[in-house]
Amino acid sequence: MKRSDLLIMGAVIGIVVMMVIPLPKAMLDVLLVINLFVSLTVLMVAMNTKEPLDFSVFPSMLLITTLYRLALNVSSTRLILLHGDAGAVISTFGNFVVGGNLVVGFIIFLILVVIQFIVITKGAERVAEVAARFTLDAMPGKQIAIDADLNAGLITEADARRRRQQIEKEADFYGAMDGASKFVKGDAIASMLIVAINTVGGFIIGMIIQHDSWNTALHTYTLLSVGDGLVSQIPALLLSTATGLMVTRAASETNLGSDLVSQVFSYSNALYVVSGALVLLGFTPIGIIRTWPIAALAVFGGYRIQKRTKALEVKEQEQAVRTKQEDHKKPESVMSLLDVEPIEFEFGYGLIPIVDSKQGGDLLDRVVMIRRQLALELGLVIPVIRLRDNIQLRPSEYSIKVRGVEVAKGELMMGHYLAMSAGPEDPAITGIATTEPAFGLPALWIGSDMRLRAETAGYTVVDPPAVVATHLTEVLRRHAHELLTRQDTKALLDHVRETSPAVVEEVTPNPLSLGEVQRVLANLLQEKISIRDMITILESLADGARQTKDIDTLTELVRQALARQICHQFRLPDEPLTVLTFSPSVEESIQTAMVHHDGGAYINLDADASQRIFRRLREESNKLSATGKTPVLLVHPQLRLPLRRWLARSLPDIVLLSYNELDPAVDIESAGVVNL
Repeated sequence: MKRSDLLIMGAVIGIVVMMVIPLPKAMLDVLLVINLFVSLTVLMVAMNTKEPLDFSVFPSMLLITTLYRLALNVSSTRLILLHGDAGAVISTFGNFVVGGNLVVGFIIFLILVVIQFIVITKGAERVAEVAARFTLDAMPGKQIAIDADLNAGLITEADARRRRQQIEKEADFYGAMDGASKFVKGDAIASMLIVAINTVGGFIIGMIIQHDSWNTALHTYTLLSVGDGLVSQIPALLLSTATGLMVTRAASETNLGSDLVSQVFSYSNALYVVSGALVLLGFTPIGIIRTWPIAALAVFGGYRIQKRTKALEVKEQEQAVRTKQEDHKKPESVMSLLDVEPIEFEFGYGLIPIVDSKQGGDLLDRVVMIRRQLALELGLVIPVIRLRDNIQLRPSEYSIKVRGVEVAKGELMMGHYLAMSAGPEDPAITGIATTEPAFGLPALWIGSDMRLRAETAGYTVVDPPAVVATHLTEVLRRHAHELLTRQDTKALLDHVRETSPAVVEEVTPNPLSLGEVQRVLANLLQEKISIRDMITILESLADGARQTKDIDTLTELVRQALARQICHQFRLPDEPLTVLTFSPSVEESIQTAMVHHDGGAYINLDADASQRIFRRLREESNKLSATGKTPVLLVHPQLRLPLRRWLARSLPDIVLLSYNELDPAVDIESAGVVNL
């Protein structure tokens, strides 16, 4: 434990002890001076902070100082009532500060209480409430703005994390200040009650126990009570002022003093007007002797400000010209041109309204949700998606690029809706024929007047941003294996290492390198298998790598370990897994045509037979897709990988499962047999 921690704990314990154990007058004097010193220090720190979070411990500090001041009140009350003397500090405030006059002392004390309780504390409490409420209300918007900047590539992941932490700290600070402001209010009320108790109690003790005359008792105990009240109220007033400064302080690059001087005294015209008003005021009974010197000072200050402002404008213009000339002289940096963005979304100028949030566009928010959805679905953190306009595209056209190469494109009709029919088309629904870009389904662009009718007829109707979001999501699913890099793999392993270091150490760097683990994960993603369950994947690799380092074999072993996940992934909830199978003759033909070589195995079937199999598979898979089910082809384990490669170009969306990848707890239902 650090010394500072021990010091704070000791101080808090000491404050509690002060309330119980009587203190000598000399020690009380020292503690009262320390109270004044601490209050002044807190006020100076509050004035010199550039933003409230620079003094984030202020709410806790306010609680400790309030408790300390109340403990001093208890100790001073004990001395006043027991001995009729509370030390030099309280006596000085009771005699010297108010001139020994009871009435003056009470009036000054009441004025301080009014200033603190009604003016400063009341205002600070209200500002703290509003600031806390507005800060909490603004949190979702700030989080969305951070995600939008991150997706647009304006900030890095580290910057986004730091900004989120800043938002959380702001919410915690203003929430704490909302409660801490109540300490100041309660302290002001307690001070009034303590003075009243000291006065009445001291008068009774002086008359009954000390046998003083009523005049002597009233004078002695009243002066001491007023002195005690003043010596408590002045530090309390300083802390109330510090509280008001903290809750009203806006973030700035300079402290309060610099901001006041630079902002209040930065307008020469204002000083000229004020000086004129003071000159006119001099003709009243107030007199020119009291007003004109200040007016002259205001004129001089306005002249200096005006002169300095003009000099700054000239300097800024010269600096701008100089900077422009230096930029022309600098050699052109082309290194930044070599960078290739993992994912780019380019759009024509006609699609700016769906991207620009100021025009009501929500595509940035949708991109944030897409990245979150794919992280949950695939277990992969999709890189930042760079959005930019491209004048080379048609106004309503967009393009999706992966590693700088266009992989998909589409065209939208702004002001229209895309309508897709799940069954036979309704002749009453008219529009511009098109193709849905994500899945290649026939669709219509319809006007808003046709939307309700299309929905009633059973059409699926979506707006242009939803079309783009669906297309982008599907493209990212299909190319997820290309987006997974070794750096991403290392980040995934580091994440697993935080909770399960043993399994990571058993897999990498021996027996498998980082690149080999990455290739296995990429193989899984290529077939849309989630890699979220990294622990199961790594444990399977640790077991399999003892026998082989062949990536394809290891991938198949991992798939078998993920059998439950895979089966549940490709079936509808509470329904059996619907599969297609090959007839024995087709399966035998494929096995006969399979050729083995060092790089694995491939199928060398004649073109006519291949096309017939492709056609039958396409027909059966389309039937399944029409019912909302994923087309799954169940095959022999030895055929699964060669078949996947064979069907990759013609039928990329069909899922191939082997018998070893079936979960015993999942029911299997045959949807058809592919034969020739």
